[in-house]
Amino acid sequence: MTSGVSFDRSRVSDPALGPVAEKVIAGERLSLADGVTLFDTWDLLGLGAMADAANRARNGDRVTFAANQHINPTNICILRKTCVFCSYARLPKEEGAYHYTMDQVWEEAARVDGDITREFHIVGGLDMHAGLAYYTEMFAGLKARHPQVHVKALTAVEIAHIARIEKMSIRDVLIALREAGLDTMPGGGAEVFSPAVRATIADRKLSGEEYIDVHRTAHALGIRSNCTMLYGHVETHEDRVQHLTMLRDLQDETGGYLAYIPLAYHPDNNELGVELGRTGTATSGVDDLKNLAVGRLFLDNFQHVKSHWIMVTPAVSQMSLHFGVNDLEGTVVREKIYHEAGAHTAQAMSLEEIVRLIRGAGKVPAERDSFYNVLRTFDDADGPPPSHAEAA
Repeated sequence: MTSGVSFDRSRVSDPALGPVAEKVIAGERLSLADGVTLFDTWDLLGLGAMADAANRARNGDRVTFAANQHINPTNICILRKTCVFCSYARLPKEEGAYHYTMDQVWEEAARVDGDITREFHIVGGLDMHAGLAYYTEMFAGLKARHPQVHVKALTAVEIAHIARIEKMSIRDVLIALREAGLDTMPGGGAEVFSPAVRATIADRKLSGEEYIDVHRTAHALGIRSNCTMLYGHVETHEDRVQHLTMLRDLQDETGGYLAYIPLAYHPDNNELGVELGRTGTATSGVDDLKNLAVGRLFLDNFQHVKSHWIMVTPAVSQMSLHFGVNDLEGTVVREKIYHEAGAHTAQAMSLEEIVRLIRGAGKVPAERDSFYNVLRTFDDADGPPPSHAEAA
């Protein structure tokens, strides 16, 4: 838990936040009711002050980012008709469906100089032709061609899909993938753990308990992971806090989570957006900042909270650096999944742009590796960031 948190109580205007603020200052764990109070508050600036103080107590003014590259090898998915919030998935013969060959994976991985890319972030659909052999060949091939690059790949849902089609245990699948080159796992596929919410937006997907169990198994094998929550659709504030409680409980148990990343629902080009009458209307900046701030305060056993600039815009991500966030999504290179759902942000951001964004918020930029070890800090606010060649 975060202790030594101090901030000016006068910055909190909502009386309902007073008791929660006292707990934060005392380093006490927040209850489910406290979490709901944080989401319910109209006092965004007071909430931000609390989250910023909690973050400063853990991470000071440093904001990290990774030089990473997204690779989405297939959008073919057996849950195409049941995950109604998804704009990315396709059936095998549907227009726009694709499945990379290994040569296409190698070509995608070579888009950026290997000296710059430090992490491959690999996720895709639940493709019946993307089983264990497909991914072990992919990871081994990537490691052979880019031995210095970390492989962060496959959500809990994808791991369970491979286990199902191969008739193997989750543990054995993870061991085989680790031996092939898997280093860590991303946190996607969590959505919201509430059974009622999942029945509405992601019927037939892993339950919340099954998602947690895949991550528990990975952590026991030494495979660390991130975790997420998809917000801004049909969930209640209580659903959100119950979801965060399950993440916090597993972190208490294993300590295996690296970072928490709340993900904003995008309503374009999917069935749920049409049903909700939300097409063209994404989450609000207020709700984006609330989710990040509440994550920082409620998840007291997480050091890192990340803002995904692709989903909430670089501007909101920059503001979030004063709402409890200490990490930004990295360079990315080419992102497909959220752009299919209506994201209007760029598909990549250069290292120089990320450094300027962080400096513009009055924070100290630092490039990190996938385990959040700082590789170099850009603490000269007046000079440009050095190239990777200069830093080598």
